[in-house]
Amino acid sequence: MTKTTETGKILIANRGEIACRVIRTARKMGMDTVAVYSDADTRALHVKMADEAVRIGPGPAIESYLVIDNIVAACKATGADAVHPGYGFLSENPDFARRLKAEGISFIGPDAGPMEAMGLKDAARERMTRAGVPVTPGYHGRDQDPDLLQSKAAMIGYPVLIKAVAGGGGKGMRRVDKGDAFPDALAACQREARSSFGEDRVLIEKYITDPRHIEVQIFGDSHGNIIHLFERDCSLQRRHQKVIEEAPAPNMTEEVRQAMTDAAIKAAKAVNYTGAGTVEFIVDGSGTLRTDGFWFMEMNTRLQVEHPVTEMVTGLDLVELQIHIAGGGLLPRQEDIKMSGHAVEARLYAEDPAKDFLPGTGRILHINAAGRNHRQRGYRIDAGYGAPSDVTIHYDPMIAKIIGYGQDRAEAVRQTRDGLRGICVHPLKTNTYALLACLDHEAFRNEDISTDFLSRHADDLLPCDIHGDNRAYGILTLRILDTLARCHDGWRLNLPARSTFRFKRGDGVCEVRVLRRHADFAKFDIDGDAVTFNFDDPLPDGAPDESIEGQLDHPYAWNFLDCQGYFILEYRGAMFLFEYADETGHMMFSAGDAISAPMPGRIIAVNVSEGDAVRAGDRLIVMEAMKMETALQAPRDGVVEKINFAPGDPVNDGDILITLQA
Repeated sequence: MTKTTETGKILIANRGEIACRVIRTARKMGMDTVAVYSDADTRALHVKMADEAVRIGPGPAIESYLVIDNIVAACKATGADAVHPGYGFLSENPDFARRLKAEGISFIGPDAGPMEAMGLKDAARERMTRAGVPVTPGYHGRDQDPDLLQSKAAMIGYPVLIKAVAGGGGKGMRRVDKGDAFPDALAACQREARSSFGEDRVLIEKYITDPRHIEVQIFGDSHGNIIHLFERDCSLQRRHQKVIEEAPAPNMTEEVRQAMTDAAIKAAKAVNYTGAGTVEFIVDGSGTLRTDGFWFMEMNTRLQVEHPVTEMVTGLDLVELQIHIAGGGLLPRQEDIKMSGHAVEARLYAEDPAKDFLPGTGRILHINAAGRNHRQRGYRIDAGYGAPSDVTIHYDPMIAKIIGYGQDRAEAVRQTRDGLRGICVHPLKTNTYALLACLDHEAFRNEDISTDFLSRHADDLLPCDIHGDNRAYGILTLRILDTLARCHDGWRLNLPARSTFRFKRGDGVCEVRVLRRHADFAKFDIDGDAVTFNFDDPLPDGAPDESIEGQLDHPYAWNFLDCQGYFILEYRGAMFLFEYADETGHMMFSAGDAISAPMPGRIIAVNVSEGDAVRAGDRLIVMEAMKMETALQAPRDGVVEKINFAPGDPVNDGDILITLQA
């Protein structure tokens, strides 16, 4: 690597949470930072955080983040003398590393040689075999005749895994359980590999039943030193993408750890590795871990998404270590690196679990995770989005990572759960509920994990629908009453100004009558069903066996958002939409002399001017929130005194939009 100092200027050739992550460490080290962004990322958090920002092209990555000339031009324009590639995009592109070196710009990553040596899976396996690293049985030859490949699969024995030799990120990979399914699986794998990597060659490997995915973090410096930072378990995956990771690996013994880390060091030495890297192993998880029960899969020549769990258990800042060795610094000695406690990371995505985790897009109007670090509480949050910002079709929909730490695994899981339960992202759907369900699952708590965990327990990871439960409408009414009590003068708990609420339910109406409301309880008649809530009951304590059904009697365990006639109840990341059955409730949240924003959003129309006379119920201002347009009405007759926002302006929850003359 080109030598650089640790007091220069770093350009981060990436986006999202990893760009924000690198910026935080660089700032701690006293270094200036440059962000690059596409047209789709003009509002992005990393752009706001960096000292400088440079536009590099349109939204599609192939026209922006993957254009080497644009990155180099940004370095020259800003005087950046080093580039951190993050992960993905150009992070494992040897041509990018060579170009930066030719331009005299330090690449905070390995040299081009190790990238190329480990980039093609078949060549990497041959090299690992020669180095004495255990490799999964299979066919890695260059002859790609379909009949030959199918005969090799039969010789290996089903099930087998077809993998693109240039693959990564789960693309170009198919499991085949029997011979007659092989031709179609091969063709599909080759099509995907050709589309994603421009290379359709594949290899065939024995598929390990009950597999676990365990990887070893390694580092090499320019002085020939190579160390490991212990292992991580990344077995909880969906479509070959990691979802929950932890360090150390459950059920790991010192004997197996020694064998696995020794193999990882051999792999790194075989390519004279420098920088941060990860050696990934497929592990037989059908019983006790064995020294002869793991095999080399691949080496990622970059930082990994899940690196924070290693940071938590070692106390090391891996980005700082990358920058240090890129500047010619020495690695710490292996014997000086200790592992303490346990860490668990959960990846928060914009996706809909109820629709097979279909990725989502849209504008984030509210998020309370960005930049939060709660080490004192036992968890940290690495987020890549603020508000407002856009999750687009162009990039991976990961919003944030929640990393919990504890003295043991159970405590780390609890801390991760606490971090997840405190996150609020609106209006996009996320996988929060599924993540919590994984962490709460008996099999996960008992360390019964494998790469098919999510598919095996798919039915346990989806929230139920609460619209059929009368108690849900009682909770909704109670939260509306609480909002009215805060907003209206003269409101009394035991004598509500309005006693009946009507909500849409399916093709009909659910009618809720308020019978009593006191400080310690509330009683409702809901379609003839008497429902009582006792507020002196304890709130949920986060016990692993909690569920949506078990929490309906705890109204304050639910997040509540009023959208002027539409309402959101949210629990554990699951959002449920409710709507008034008529127009009578739409004026209740504008009171006195002011109209305020009921939630974060954007103004799209202002229907009045200052000095206009208005009547109660007139629609004065329209805002967009939760993917819906909401018209806010005059609470009384009067004259408009002040308009505080114009169309296009973003607004926060509680902002005063319009005031009327007293």
